[in-house]
Amino acid sequence: MTTHELMFPEEAEGIRLDKWAASLDIGLTRCAVQGLIAGGNVLVDGRTVPKNCRPKAGAAVVINVPPPEEINVVPQDIPLDILYEDDDLLVVNKPKGMVVHPAAGNYDETLVNALLFHCKDSLSGINGEIRPGIVHRIDKNTSGLLIVAKNDISHQHLAAQIKEHSFTREYEAIAVGRFRDETGTINAPIGRHPTDRKKMCVTDKNAREAVTHYTVLRQFRETAHLLLRLETGRTHQIRVHLAYIGHPIYGDDVYGKAAKGTQGQCLHARKIGFLHPATGEYLEFSAPPPPYFQKLLEKMEREYV
Repeated sequence: MTTHELMFPEEAEGIRLDKWAASLDIGLTRCAVQGLIAGGNVLVDGRTVPKNCRPKAGAAVVINVPPPEEINVVPQDIPLDILYEDDDLLVVNKPKGMVVHPAAGNYDETLVNALLFHCKDSLSGINGEIRPGIVHRIDKNTSGLLIVAKNDISHQHLAAQIKEHSFTREYEAIAVGRFRDETGTINAPIGRHPTDRKKMCVTDKNAREAVTHYTVLRQFRETAHLLLRLETGRTHQIRVHLAYIGHPIYGDDVYGKAAKGTQGQCLHARKIGFLHPATGEYLEFSAPPPPYFQKLLEKMEREYV
């Protein structure tokens, strides 16, 4: 257990505790501080507090950081569909059903296990032992392109592009229902669901800006084939936004309902573009949806005709 004993300064009064703590040189992100607050590991004047706490100047703040859970992340010889690789990064096409990094209930057979076998020690360490090289993530049941950093400098450059919204990310999806407009933009903030901590939702409370652009590629009788472009990259963003406008992703059993034969949502990260961290050259890669996705589209096409 690591304990940080601090005094909330006068110049920070009015600022949220999690935001202030994340600005300190104690190695904690805002998300990590929120997790510690939720777990009762942060005390203000001896009392636990909600994550939106704004302490008064002079308040005694104690942050207890439990030791990390030991997870033995081992290299595993799992085939990877690599579209591009050099000394700084690689672009991989993740299959549906593969978890990106180890977590509770998924300690092996993840993308990180495969990367450790393929890259050996050549992965960035910014995200620690559990997520080496991982610059951004996609859901377990989302297929498609991910970029992986092989060193910390590359990781920092790529993460900065994501933060600045200069990172190209396009998705294909099958959504439920008929769309009135062929194109549209969903601009709605996303935050944690108030009662189900595993879900996200559109909310104004403790939320972050989220913008998704969509184009209807083909409208079927009860579904639509969509092209989506992200301006921001919030957790479950496309799934939450489409459900919010009444068109959940086909097969999404969290924000919509399960569909026979899909084993999760029909969502594919089809294109990724970025400036190479070493050369500055713009690189762009694309991958078609997996066979199950394309077969489903063909079936809907036949039924539509």
